[in-house]
Amino acid sequence: MTAPILEGLDLRVLYAGRPVLEVPRIEVRAGEILAIIGPNGAGKSTLLRVLGLLEPPTSGVVRFRGSPVAWGSGDLLATRRHFASVFQEPLLCDTTVEANIALGLRLRRAASEAVTTQVQTWLAHLGIAHLARREAGSLSGGEAQRCSLARAFAIQPDVLLLDEPFAALDPPTKDELLTLLQVLLRQEGCTTVFVTHDRDEALRLGDRIAVMMGGRIHQVGVPSEVFGRPVSEEVARFVGVETILPGRVVAEQAGLLTVEVDGMKIEALGRATVGERVLMCLRPEDLVIRRRDERVGLESARNHLEGQVEDATPVGAQYRVRIACGPARGGVVALVTRQSFDDLALERGTPVVVTFKASAVHLIPR
Repeated sequence: MTAPILEGLDLRVLYAGRPVLEVPRIEVRAGEILAIIGPNGAGKSTLLRVLGLLEPPTSGVVRFRGSPVAWGSGDLLATRRHFASVFQEPLLCDTTVEANIALGLRLRRAASEAVTTQVQTWLAHLGIAHLARREAGSLSGGEAQRCSLARAFAIQPDVLLLDEPFAALDPPTKDELLTLLQVLLRQEGCTTVFVTHDRDEALRLGDRIAVMMGGRIHQVGVPSEVFGRPVSEEVARFVGVETILPGRVVAEQAGLLTVEVDGMKIEALGRATVGERVLMCLRPEDLVIRRRDERVGLESARNHLEGQVEDATPVGAQYRVRIACGPARGGVVALVTRQSFDDLALERGTPVVVTFKASAVHLIPR
């Protein structure tokens, strides 16, 4: 395993005597993109500022390349120069785009030729070469954020810190910039800590994902682990699990569990003991809907629940469909494409069958 380039140990931050951050341990591995997600007020930005040496913790240690950071010492500024930050609101000086991009390099007293080369390189990489002589104050939000990113990349930081950099952008601009950033981060191999409340952004960029709530990190892992096997109901709801039903394990055979949920028998893969009370979690994209009167061949899915459509809501290019299945409180929620929704002619009251594999079920101990 790659050694951490950045590490926080027993970090605690108090504001007016109230704890807003309590993180026993967090590490950022060299070359990885660590996405920190959580709701507003979870402490994500506070953690980023502490890790980025912009704010000292009330207690705890930050290590950079294995050495503890000495807050208030003369070495702090020298260590900070290994970092670059991009925030939600671009912090640009009242000068031209190219002068803004050159700023970090000039503060580091880079040679003039190196400054020129880096500025031209990153103007091109961020697609803003045509804006080089423009005043920063005249830029659109997307252009200003490209300028901020170019300035950060130009100094070739050891660690890049991104704090909700797309939150203020319109969807098309955000999508375009996200796609570009994906390419640049992989191309440069830049160690990155990326804070966002947007699950899709975290999935697109993160090698690992840390879920923060209430100032604490509740789970850290690769995206498939965090989104597919959340450790708690709170985390499950935040990462997009919409069907969470209480149940009890009633049988087990060779790793295949039978879970009773409101009188329905659900088969699931996992580890649990017979009699254990659990929460059954299903992601909406793992459910398949068909009309009850539709003839089908042999299905690989082990679970088949009959029900009827309660409501359907358009979500981008998909529909979010809630189905009442037996007495299940709140029903189950599935995502279907608009094409499938139209082909199935789904409407309130349509009798359907919901199918899903045993491997799609995630159980959380209650």
